[in-house]
Amino acid sequence: MPKKTISIILVILVYLISTGISYSVFSVKENTRSQTSPSMQSQNTGNDYQAITFDQDKQKTEECPLNGALYSKEQKDWWVKHRPLGIMVENHQDARPQSGISFSDVTYEAVAEGGITRTLNVYYCQDAGIVGPVRSARTYFLDFISEYGDYPLYAHVGGANTPGPANALGQIGDYGWASYNDLNQFSIGFPVFWRDQNRLGHDVSTEHTMYSTTGKLWTFAAEKRKLTVTDKSGEKWDTGFIKYSFKEGSAKADSQTIHIEFWNNQAYFVDWNFNKQSNEYLRSNGGQPHLDRNINKQLSASNIVVLFMDQKNADDGYEGNAHLLYGTKGQGKALIFQNGTEIKGTWKKAGRTGRTLIYDQSGEEVEFNRGKIWFEILPTGAVVKVE
Repeated sequence: MPKKTISIILVILVYLISTGISYSVFSVKENTRSQTSPSMQSQNTGNDYQAITFDQDKQKTEECPLNGALYSKEQKDWWVKHRPLGIMVENHQDARPQSGISFSDVTYEAVAEGGITRTLNVYYCQDAGIVGPVRSARTYFLDFISEYGDYPLYAHVGGANTPGPANALGQIGDYGWASYNDLNQFSIGFPVFWRDQNRLGHDVSTEHTMYSTTGKLWTFAAEKRKLTVTDKSGEKWDTGFIKYSFKEGSAKADSQTIHIEFWNNQAYFVDWNFNKQSNEYLRSNGGQPHLDRNINKQLSASNIVVLFMDQKNADDGYEGNAHLLYGTKGQGKALIFQNGTEIKGTWKKAGRTGRTLIYDQSGEEVEFNRGKIWFEILPTGAVVKVE
């Protein structure tokens, strides 16, 4: 073998050996760094949906102010450092199973257009990790997220912007939210938001592929917008926040089914089936169990609250007159489901930033079971069957 060839081979061998040694050294350093990180053990995700998890064996003594659920002191030390975060998640058939809905403390659901519902999911006491598919803003959801402080974090992908009463993007500007607490993907982009064509495990249109994580959104708000538990004036988000009243729930029936019809679209009919063992309601959508893609579990809630509101078209010139308006302010009828029982009542909301308050027929404020609250917003006269 020629000496020149031998020299070349020796050089390559030396390079490969040195590269391997360097890789091993830096890998050990990186592993050591991660193992000795000063961050809490609970902040190691340990899951593929990128959520912070907490030791569930620790004593649960701390009440989540949004829904009354009890968590550990360690978990409260985490949530008190940020403010509530609302994320718009669509419910088109092609968007299911969605990611992260089961981790929201409160969910609001209403038709966006064409009988297809959309949810506003409010996160504070739990980390969801990946959430989506994220979709656009609607004016009535702004009224609900406005209950969580003057500058609640609101994540969405664009929104209705036709001049008129349904102009959600215009209203966000009017409220002083733009470029502050408003987390519009159009202005933030990657890597806080990204598209995942394979998240759902099947081919879908581009509009069903936008995702983010609660962690990325809270971090962006803190680092770029200086919004943590306090705002730019130093005021805490919960100044003036009205908490609901909470109690320990106890099953009072063996079974109960709540059947909700959103328009005349069977693919979006919802059934909540009471589970006596867990004292929760399990959700089916379009006749199928409605799952959370993050954990492959059926969506559930401790409290289902149906709010009947006047619904009308915005008449703003938008194609097909598809933009809707709901009478979110004022008062109306409500149905409250918990413990396998039904409570007939009313709702009241004084204004955009006013709390949606729920009363029973005697005029007393309803106490919610500790745990997730799911609000179903329906047009007056909509079909709700209870068995």
